[in-house]
Amino acid sequence: MRLLVVGGGAREHAIGAAIVQAEAEIVVASANANPGLDHLARATARVDPTDPVKVTAFARAQRVDAAVIGPEGPLASGVADALRTAEIPTVGPSKDAARIETSKLFCRELLQRHGIAASPKWAAPASVDEVDRAVAEFGAPFVVKPSGLTAGKGVWVQGSDFAEPKDGAIYAKSHLVQGGRVLLEEKLDGEEFSLMAFVTDSGLYPMPAVQDFKRALEGNQGGNTGGMGSYSQRDHLLPFLPAADRDRAVEILRAIVAAMRSDGLSYRGILYGGFMLTAGGPKLLECNARFGDPEGINACTLYEQGDFAELLRGVATGRVDPNLVQFRLRSTVVKYLVPPGYGDRPRAGGLLTVDPVGITEAGVHLFYGSVEEGGPGEVRLGTSRGIALAGEASAIHEAGTRVEAALRCVKGEYYVRHDIGTKEDLARRWEHIRRLRAPNAKPSPLPLSVAPPDAPPSSAATPDLEIG
Repeated sequence: MRLLVVGGGAREHAIGAAIVQAEAEIVVASANANPGLDHLARATARVDPTDPVKVTAFARAQRVDAAVIGPEGPLASGVADALRTAEIPTVGPSKDAARIETSKLFCRELLQRHGIAASPKWAAPASVDEVDRAVAEFGAPFVVKPSGLTAGKGVWVQGSDFAEPKDGAIYAKSHLVQGGRVLLEEKLDGEEFSLMAFVTDSGLYPMPAVQDFKRALEGNQGGNTGGMGSYSQRDHLLPFLPAADRDRAVEILRAIVAAMRSDGLSYRGILYGGFMLTAGGPKLLECNARFGDPEGINACTLYEQGDFAELLRGVATGRVDPNLVQFRLRSTVVKYLVPPGYGDRPRAGGLLTVDPVGITEAGVHLFYGSVEEGGPGEVRLGTSRGIALAGEASAIHEAGTRVEAALRCVKGEYYVRHDIGTKEDLARRWEHIRRLRAPNAKPSPLPLSVAPPDAPPSSAATPDLEIG
Protein backbone atom coordinates (compact mmCIF):
# COMPACT_ATOMS: atom_id res chain seq x y z
CA MET A 1 0.00 0.00 0.00
CA ARG A 2 1.20 3.51 -0.77
CA LEU A 3 0.00 6.64 1.03
CA LEU A 4 0.54 10.31 0.32
CA VAL A 5 1.55 12.40 3.35
CA VAL A 6 0.86 16.11 2.89
CA GLY A 7 3.10 18.34 5.01
CA GLY A 8 6.71 18.38 6.15
CA GLY A 9 6.84 18.89 9.92
CA ALA A 10 7.59 16.66 12.89
CA ARG A 11 3.93 15.65 13.09
CA GLU A 12 4.09 14.40 9.50
CA HIS A 13 7.41 12.64 10.23
CA ALA A 14 5.63 10.79 13.07
CA ILE A 15 2.68 9.92 10.80
CA GLY A 16 5.04 8.64 8.12
CA ALA A 17 7.04 6.58 10.61
CA ALA A 18 3.87 4.90 11.89
CA ILE A 19 2.79 4.09 8.33
CA VAL A 20 6.06 2.47 7.24
CA GLN A 21 6.22 0.30 10.36
CA ALA A 22 3.78 -2.02 8.58
CA GLU A 23 5.95 -2.01 5.44
CA ALA A 24 3.64 0.33 3.58
CA GLU A 25 5.13 3.04 1.39
CA ILE A 26 4.79 6.79 1.67
CA VAL A 27 5.29 9.65 -0.73
CA VAL A 28 5.49 13.21 0.57
CA ALA A 29 4.22 16.54 -0.73
CA SER A 30 5.65 19.48 1.22
CA ALA A 31 7.21 22.87 0.69
CA ASN A 32 10.28 22.00 2.75
CA ALA A 33 12.72 19.13 2.91
CA ASN A 34 12.53 17.08 6.11
CA PRO A 35 15.59 14.86 6.71
CA GLY A 36 13.64 12.21 8.59
CA LEU A 37 10.47 12.16 6.52
CA ASP A 38 12.28 12.28 3.18
CA HIS A 39 14.45 9.34 4.24
CA LEU A 40 11.30 7.26 4.75
CA ALA A 41 9.64 8.34 1.50
CA ARG A 42 9.65 6.51 -1.80
CA ALA A 43 9.28 9.87 -3.54
CA THR A 44 8.97 13.53 -2.55
CA ALA A 45 7.64 16.64 -4.24
CA ARG A 46 8.66 20.13 -3.18
CA VAL A 47 5.33 21.81 -3.81
CA ASP A 48 3.10 24.19 -1.93
CA PRO A 49 1.00 21.79 0.18
CA THR A 50 -1.95 24.19 -0.04
CA ASP A 51 -2.03 23.96 -3.87
CA PRO A 52 -4.81 21.47 -4.74
CA VAL A 53 -3.74 21.09 -8.37
CA LYS A 54 -0.06 20.34 -7.71
CA VAL A 55 -0.70 18.04 -4.75
CA THR A 56 -3.30 16.07 -6.68
CA ALA A 57 -1.09 15.79 -9.76
CA PHE A 58 1.73 14.36 -7.65
CA ALA A 59 -0.63 11.92 -5.93
CA ARG A 60 -1.98 10.66 -9.25
CA ALA A 61 1.49 10.29 -10.71
CA GLN A 62 2.53 8.21 -7.70
CA ARG A 63 -0.61 6.02 -7.89
CA VAL A 64 -1.31 6.34 -4.18
CA ASP A 65 -3.98 4.27 -2.45
CA ALA A 66 -4.92 7.04 -0.01
CA ALA A 67 -3.75 10.37 1.34
CA VAL A 68 -3.43 11.87 4.82
CA ILE A 69 -3.25 15.63 5.32
CA GLY A 70 -1.16 16.86 8.23
CA PRO A 71 -1.49 20.68 8.54
CA GLU A 72 -4.61 22.80 8.54
CA GLY A 73 -3.59 25.00 5.59
CA PRO A 74 -4.22 22.35 2.89
CA LEU A 75 -7.63 21.59 4.42
CA ALA A 76 -8.54 25.27 4.31
CA SER A 77 -7.52 25.51 0.65
CA GLY A 78 -9.55 22.49 -0.47
CA VAL A 79 -6.77 19.94 -1.03
CA ALA A 80 -8.92 17.15 0.42
CA ASP A 81 -11.74 18.06 -1.99
CA ALA A 82 -9.39 17.95 -4.98
CA LEU A 83 -7.94 14.58 -3.97
CA ARG A 84 -11.41 13.07 -3.56
CA THR A 85 -12.48 14.47 -6.92
CA ALA A 86 -9.49 12.57 -8.34
CA GLU A 87 -10.87 9.43 -6.60
CA ILE A 88 -8.07 9.35 -4.02
CA PRO A 89 -9.47 8.47 -0.57
CA THR A 90 -8.29 11.11 1.90
CA VAL A 91 -7.90 11.46 5.65
CA GLY A 92 -9.08 15.02 6.05
CA PRO A 93 -12.46 16.74 5.82
CA SER A 94 -13.71 18.86 2.96
CA LYS A 95 -13.06 22.59 2.92
CA ASP A 96 -16.62 23.17 4.12
CA ALA A 97 -16.37 20.67 6.99
CA ALA A 98 -12.90 21.95 7.94
CA ARG A 99 -14.60 25.20 8.96
CA ILE A 100 -14.95 23.50 12.34
CA GLU A 101 -11.31 24.62 12.69
CA THR A 102 -10.83 27.38 10.16
CA SER A 103 -13.73 29.45 11.56
CA LYS A 104 -14.15 29.56 15.33
CA LEU A 105 -17.38 31.45 14.74
CA PHE A 106 -18.71 28.59 12.60
CA CYS A 107 -17.85 26.16 15.40
CA ARG A 108 -19.60 28.17 18.11
CA GLU A 109 -22.68 28.77 15.98
CA LEU A 110 -22.87 25.06 15.11
CA LEU A 111 -22.89 24.11 18.79
CA GLN A 112 -25.43 26.80 19.61
CA ARG A 113 -27.73 25.87 16.73
CA HIS A 114 -27.75 22.19 17.67
CA GLY A 115 -28.03 22.68 21.42
CA ILE A 116 -24.63 21.19 22.29
CA ALA A 117 -23.96 22.58 25.77
CA ALA A 118 -20.16 22.64 25.64
CA SER A 119 -19.22 26.27 24.97
CA PRO A 120 -18.14 28.90 27.46
CA LYS A 121 -19.95 32.22 27.45
CA TRP A 122 -19.05 33.91 24.15
CA ALA A 123 -19.80 36.85 21.91
CA ALA A 124 -18.90 37.65 18.29
CA PRO A 125 -18.95 41.44 17.90
CA ALA A 126 -19.34 42.56 14.30
CA SER A 127 -18.17 46.16 14.82
CA VAL A 128 -15.77 48.10 17.03
CA ASP A 129 -18.72 49.54 18.96
CA GLU A 130 -20.00 46.05 19.69
CA VAL A 131 -16.58 45.12 21.12
CA ASP A 132 -16.93 47.71 23.88
CA ARG A 133 -20.46 46.56 24.69
CA ALA A 134 -19.40 42.91 24.79
CA VAL A 135 -16.44 43.66 27.07
CA ALA A 136 -18.71 45.59 29.42
CA GLU A 137 -21.23 42.74 29.49
CA PHE A 138 -18.58 40.12 30.34
CA GLY A 139 -17.57 41.98 33.50
CA ALA A 140 -14.91 39.32 34.19
CA PRO A 141 -11.61 38.10 32.69
CA PHE A 142 -12.02 37.12 29.05
CA VAL A 143 -10.16 35.72 26.08
CA VAL A 144 -9.86 37.22 22.57
CA LYS A 145 -9.83 34.73 19.69
CA PRO A 146 -9.48 35.64 16.02
CA SER A 147 -12.03 33.49 14.20
CA GLY A 148 -9.64 32.32 11.47
CA LEU A 149 -6.41 30.33 11.48
CA THR A 150 -3.55 31.75 13.55
CA ALA A 151 -1.19 28.72 13.84
CA GLY A 152 -2.03 28.45 17.54
CA LYS A 153 -0.57 31.88 18.29
CA GLY A 154 -3.43 34.36 17.94
CA VAL A 155 -5.35 33.84 21.18
CA TRP A 156 -4.92 36.53 23.84
CA VAL A 157 -5.80 35.70 27.44
CA GLN A 158 -6.45 38.34 30.08
CA GLY A 159 -3.88 38.00 32.84
CA SER A 160 -1.30 36.47 30.49
CA ASP A 161 -1.29 38.45 27.24
CA PHE A 162 -3.04 41.61 28.41
CA ALA A 163 -3.88 43.06 31.81
CA GLU A 164 -6.76 45.50 31.39
CA PRO A 165 -10.05 44.89 29.53
CA LYS A 166 -9.37 47.93 27.33
CA ASP A 167 -6.18 46.28 26.03
CA GLY A 168 -8.10 43.18 25.03
CA ALA A 169 -10.70 45.37 23.36
CA ILE A 170 -8.00 47.12 21.32
CA TYR A 171 -6.65 43.76 20.15
CA ALA A 172 -10.14 42.60 19.17
CA LYS A 173 -10.84 45.83 17.29
CA SER A 174 -7.59 45.51 15.35
CA HIS A 175 -8.85 42.28 13.78
CA LEU A 176 -12.21 43.79 12.91
CA VAL A 177 -10.58 46.82 11.30
CA GLN A 178 -8.54 44.46 9.11
CA GLY A 179 -11.71 42.75 7.93
CA GLY A 180 -11.56 39.66 10.16
CA ARG A 181 -13.98 38.31 12.72
CA VAL A 182 -13.17 37.86 16.37
CA LEU A 183 -14.69 36.10 19.38
CA LEU A 184 -14.69 37.12 23.01
CA GLU A 185 -15.02 34.23 25.45
CA GLU A 186 -15.04 33.96 29.21
CA LYS A 187 -11.74 32.92 30.73
CA LEU A 188 -12.29 29.48 32.20
CA ASP A 189 -10.50 28.13 35.26
CA GLY A 190 -9.25 24.59 34.89
CA GLU A 191 -6.77 22.39 33.04
CA GLU A 192 -6.60 22.05 29.27
CA PHE A 193 -6.51 18.71 27.53
CA SER A 194 -6.69 17.50 23.95
CA LEU A 195 -8.78 14.61 22.67
CA MET A 196 -8.34 13.44 19.09
CA ALA A 197 -10.47 10.88 17.29
CA PHE A 198 -10.60 9.09 13.96
CA VAL A 199 -13.93 9.95 12.36
CA THR A 200 -15.48 8.13 9.44
CA ASP A 201 -18.81 6.76 8.24
CA SER A 202 -18.60 3.74 10.55
CA GLY A 203 -18.05 5.63 13.79
CA LEU A 204 -15.85 7.78 15.98
CA TYR A 205 -12.72 6.17 17.46
CA PRO A 206 -10.94 8.18 20.19
CA MET A 207 -7.20 8.29 20.79
CA PRO A 208 -5.44 8.69 24.16
CA ALA A 209 -5.99 12.04 25.90
CA VAL A 210 -3.03 14.42 25.80
CA GLN A 211 -2.07 17.65 27.53
CA ASP A 212 -0.32 20.24 25.38
CA PHE A 213 1.96 23.08 26.54
CA LYS A 214 1.32 26.22 24.47
CA ARG A 215 3.33 28.82 26.35
CA ALA A 216 6.91 29.37 25.23
CA LEU A 217 8.60 29.48 28.64
CA GLU A 218 8.72 27.23 31.67
CA GLY A 219 6.02 27.68 34.26
CA ASN A 220 3.59 28.45 31.40
CA GLN A 221 5.03 31.92 30.94
CA GLY A 222 5.72 33.77 27.70
CA GLY A 223 3.69 34.00 24.53
CA ASN A 224 1.54 31.40 22.83
CA THR A 225 3.27 29.03 20.43
CA GLY A 226 2.28 26.15 18.19
CA GLY A 227 3.06 23.87 21.13
CA MET A 228 6.28 23.29 23.08
CA GLY A 229 5.49 19.72 24.08
CA SER A 230 2.89 17.38 25.48
CA TYR A 231 2.33 14.26 27.54
CA SER A 232 -0.07 11.33 27.76
CA GLN A 233 -0.72 8.80 30.51
CA ARG A 234 -0.51 5.03 30.12
CA ASP A 235 -4.21 4.42 30.87
CA HIS A 236 -5.11 6.94 28.14
CA LEU A 237 -6.50 9.37 30.71
CA LEU A 238 -4.48 12.13 32.46
CA PRO A 239 -3.52 12.60 36.13
CA PHE A 240 -6.28 15.18 36.58
CA LEU A 241 -8.77 13.73 34.05
CA PRO A 242 -11.23 11.08 35.33
CA ALA A 243 -12.76 8.60 32.90
CA ALA A 244 -16.22 10.16 33.27
CA ASP A 245 -14.95 13.55 32.09
CA ARG A 246 -13.07 11.99 29.20
CA ASP A 247 -16.28 10.14 28.26
CA ARG A 248 -18.15 13.45 28.28
CA ALA A 249 -15.54 14.95 25.94
CA VAL A 250 -15.99 11.99 23.57
CA GLU A 251 -19.76 12.54 23.61
CA ILE A 252 -19.24 16.20 22.72
CA LEU A 253 -17.14 15.21 19.71
CA ARG A 254 -19.79 12.67 18.67
CA ALA A 255 -22.46 15.37 18.93
CA ILE A 256 -20.39 17.75 16.79
CA VAL A 257 -19.98 15.14 14.06
CA ALA A 258 -23.71 14.37 14.18
CA ALA A 259 -24.51 18.08 13.97
CA MET A 260 -22.32 18.55 10.91
CA ARG A 261 -23.88 15.54 9.23
CA SER A 262 -27.36 16.87 9.90
CA ASP A 263 -26.22 20.04 8.13
CA GLY A 264 -25.07 18.01 5.13
CA LEU A 265 -21.34 17.94 5.99
CA SER A 266 -19.85 14.45 5.96
CA TYR A 267 -16.59 13.99 7.83
CA ARG A 268 -13.73 11.60 7.14
CA GLY A 269 -10.59 12.48 8.99
CA ILE A 270 -9.30 13.50 12.39
CA LEU A 271 -11.39 15.57 14.79
CA TYR A 272 -9.45 17.18 17.63
CA GLY A 273 -11.20 18.75 20.58
CA GLY A 274 -9.30 21.22 22.72
CA PHE A 275 -11.04 21.12 26.10
CA MET A 276 -10.81 22.84 29.47
CA LEU A 277 -11.64 20.61 32.43
CA THR A 278 -13.49 22.91 34.82
CA ALA A 279 -15.24 22.39 38.13
CA GLY A 280 -18.39 21.65 36.13
CA GLY A 281 -16.81 19.27 33.64
CA PRO A 282 -15.19 19.69 30.21
CA LYS A 283 -15.83 22.77 28.08
CA LEU A 284 -14.84 22.99 24.42
CA LEU A 285 -12.21 25.65 23.72
CA GLU A 286 -11.74 24.85 20.04
CA CYS A 287 -11.90 22.16 17.39
CA ASN A 288 -9.19 21.20 14.92
CA ALA A 289 -9.70 19.12 11.81
CA ARG A 290 -6.39 17.21 11.82
CA PHE A 291 -3.80 15.59 14.07
CA GLY A 292 -2.55 18.00 16.70
CA ASP A 293 1.06 19.08 16.77
CA PRO A 294 2.58 17.92 19.10
CA GLU A 295 -0.36 15.76 20.28
CA GLY A 296 -0.35 13.72 17.08
CA ILE A 297 3.23 12.72 17.86
CA ASN A 298 2.12 11.20 21.18
CA ALA A 299 -0.63 9.24 19.42
CA CYS A 300 1.50 8.01 16.51
CA THR A 301 4.27 6.97 18.89
CA LEU A 302 1.81 4.91 20.93
CA TYR A 303 0.19 3.17 17.98
CA GLU A 304 0.51 -0.59 18.32
CA GLN A 305 2.64 -2.48 15.86
CA GLY A 306 -0.36 -2.89 13.60
CA ASP A 307 -1.25 -1.61 10.16
CA PHE A 308 -1.49 2.16 10.54
CA ALA A 309 -1.70 2.50 6.76
CA GLU A 310 -4.77 0.25 6.67
CA LEU A 311 -6.33 2.18 9.55
CA LEU A 312 -5.87 5.49 7.73
CA ARG A 313 -7.16 4.02 4.50
CA GLY A 314 -10.23 2.82 6.40
CA VAL A 315 -10.85 6.33 7.70
CA ALA A 316 -10.45 7.70 4.18
CA THR A 317 -12.75 5.15 2.53
CA GLY A 318 -15.48 5.26 5.14
CA ARG A 319 -15.18 2.13 7.30
CA VAL A 320 -12.65 1.29 10.00
CA ASP A 321 -11.85 -2.11 11.46
CA PRO A 322 -12.04 -1.35 15.23
CA ASN A 323 -9.32 -3.95 15.84
CA LEU A 324 -6.86 -1.61 14.12
CA VAL A 325 -7.48 1.17 16.65
CA GLN A 326 -5.01 0.02 19.28
CA PHE A 327 -2.62 2.11 21.39
CA ARG A 328 0.01 0.83 23.78
CA LEU A 329 -0.50 1.20 27.52
CA ARG A 330 2.50 3.47 27.93
CA SER A 331 3.03 7.07 29.02
CA THR A 332 4.63 9.51 26.60
CA VAL A 333 6.33 12.89 26.84
CA VAL A 334 7.14 15.02 23.79
CA LYS A 335 9.46 18.02 23.97
CA TYR A 336 10.27 20.35 21.11
CA LEU A 337 13.72 21.80 20.55
CA VAL A 338 13.26 25.30 19.16
CA PRO A 339 15.51 28.21 18.16
CA PRO A 340 16.34 30.73 20.91
CA GLY A 341 13.67 33.41 21.04
CA TYR A 342 10.97 31.15 19.60
CA GLY A 343 7.49 32.46 20.29
CA ASP A 344 8.61 36.09 19.99
CA ARG A 345 11.79 36.73 17.98
CA PRO A 346 13.31 33.39 16.93
CA ARG A 347 16.92 33.39 15.76
CA ALA A 348 17.25 31.02 12.81
CA GLY A 349 20.38 29.32 11.59
CA GLY A 350 21.66 27.55 14.70
CA LEU A 351 23.65 24.43 13.85
CA LEU A 352 22.87 21.31 15.90
CA THR A 353 24.83 18.07 16.06
CA VAL A 354 22.47 15.13 16.53
CA ASP A 355 23.29 11.58 17.62
CA PRO A 356 20.22 9.53 16.53
CA VAL A 357 21.69 6.27 17.84
CA GLY A 358 22.17 7.73 21.31
CA ILE A 359 18.63 9.11 21.28
CA THR A 360 17.21 5.69 20.36
CA GLU A 361 19.31 4.00 23.04
CA ALA A 362 17.77 6.39 25.58
CA GLY A 363 14.34 4.97 24.65
CA VAL A 364 13.31 8.11 22.76
CA HIS A 365 11.90 8.67 19.26
CA LEU A 366 13.35 11.45 17.08
CA PHE A 367 11.19 13.46 14.68
CA TYR A 368 12.43 16.35 12.55
CA GLY A 369 10.49 19.55 11.98
CA SER A 370 11.76 22.91 10.76
CA VAL A 371 15.39 22.02 10.06
CA GLU A 372 17.74 21.87 7.11
CA GLU A 373 20.20 19.03 6.72
CA GLY A 374 23.81 20.11 7.17
CA GLY A 375 26.94 18.01 7.26
CA PRO A 376 27.01 14.43 8.58
CA GLY A 377 25.00 14.31 11.80
CA GLU A 378 24.15 18.01 11.58
CA VAL A 379 20.94 19.98 11.08
CA ARG A 380 20.32 23.71 11.00
CA LEU A 381 17.36 25.20 12.85
CA GLY A 382 14.81 27.37 11.09
CA THR A 383 12.53 29.88 12.81
CA SER A 384 9.97 27.32 13.98
CA ARG A 385 9.99 24.10 16.00
CA GLY A 386 13.01 22.06 14.95
CA ILE A 387 13.17 18.64 16.61
CA ALA A 388 10.60 16.67 18.59
CA LEU A 389 11.83 14.08 21.08
CA ALA A 390 9.19 11.59 22.25
CA GLY A 391 9.90 9.39 25.25
CA GLU A 392 7.95 6.33 26.39
CA ALA A 393 7.78 4.75 29.87
CA SER A 394 5.33 3.34 32.40
CA ALA A 395 4.90 6.70 34.16
CA ILE A 396 4.80 10.21 32.71
CA HIS A 397 7.71 11.55 34.74
CA GLU A 398 9.83 8.56 33.71
CA ALA A 399 9.13 9.28 30.04
CA GLY A 400 10.14 12.90 30.69
CA THR A 401 13.38 11.75 32.31
CA ARG A 402 14.19 9.71 29.21
CA VAL A 403 13.75 12.76 27.01
CA GLU A 404 16.03 14.77 29.30
CA ALA A 405 18.67 12.06 28.96
CA ALA A 406 18.29 12.11 25.16
CA LEU A 407 18.92 15.88 25.12
CA ARG A 408 22.57 15.09 25.84
CA CYS A 409 22.70 13.66 22.33
CA VAL A 410 21.89 17.04 20.75
CA LYS A 411 24.66 19.65 20.85
CA GLY A 412 24.24 23.28 19.91
CA GLU A 413 22.16 26.34 20.77
CA TYR A 414 18.46 25.65 21.25
CA TYR A 415 15.68 26.09 23.81
CA VAL A 416 13.50 23.40 25.35
CA ARG A 417 10.97 23.38 28.17
CA HIS A 418 12.43 21.11 30.83
CA ASP A 419 9.32 21.30 33.04
CA ILE A 420 7.05 19.26 30.74
CA GLY A 421 6.18 15.94 32.36
CA THR A 422 7.95 16.52 35.67
CA LYS A 423 6.56 15.30 38.99
CA GLU A 424 6.29 18.89 40.17
CA ASP A 425 4.24 20.06 37.19
CA LEU A 426 1.98 17.00 37.29
CA ALA A 427 1.35 17.51 41.02
CA ARG A 428 0.49 21.18 40.50
CA ARG A 429 -2.07 20.41 37.78
CA TRP A 430 -3.65 17.57 39.74
CA GLU A 431 -3.93 19.76 42.83
CA HIS A 432 -5.44 22.57 40.73
CA ILE A 433 -8.35 20.38 39.64
CA ARG A 434 -8.75 18.85 43.10
CA ARG A 435 -9.05 22.33 44.63
CA LEU A 436 -11.55 23.43 41.98
CA ARG A 437 -13.80 20.48 42.68
CA ALA A 438 -13.32 20.22 46.45
CA PRO A 439 -11.99 23.60 47.62
CA ASN A 440 -12.14 22.71 51.32
CA ALA A 441 -10.57 19.27 51.09
CA LYS A 442 -7.17 18.55 52.58
CA PRO A 443 -4.24 17.97 50.18
CA SER A 444 -3.65 14.38 49.15
CA PRO A 445 -0.77 12.79 47.25
CA LEU A 446 -0.73 12.69 43.46
CA PRO A 447 -1.27 9.14 42.16
CA LEU A 448 1.85 9.07 39.98
CA SER A 449 1.60 5.32 39.47
CA VAL A 450 -1.45 4.17 37.57
CA ALA A 451 -2.82 0.75 36.67
CA PRO A 452 -0.40 -2.20 36.95
CA PRO A 453 1.37 -3.27 33.75
CA ASP A 454 -1.05 -6.11 33.00
CA ALA A 455 -4.21 -4.02 33.49
CA PRO A 456 -6.44 -3.41 30.45
CA PRO A 457 -7.28 0.14 29.39
CA SER A 458 -10.32 1.72 30.99
CA SER A 459 -13.66 0.98 29.39
CA ALA A 460 -13.84 4.58 28.18
CA ALA A 461 -10.87 3.91 25.90
CA THR A 462 -12.88 1.42 23.81
CA PRO A 463 -12.24 2.55 20.22
CA ASP A 464 -15.53 1.56 18.62
CA LEU A 465 -17.82 4.33 19.83
CA GLU A 466 -20.52 4.54 17.22
CA ILE A 467 -22.08 7.80 16.15
CA GLY A 468 -25.78 7.67 16.85
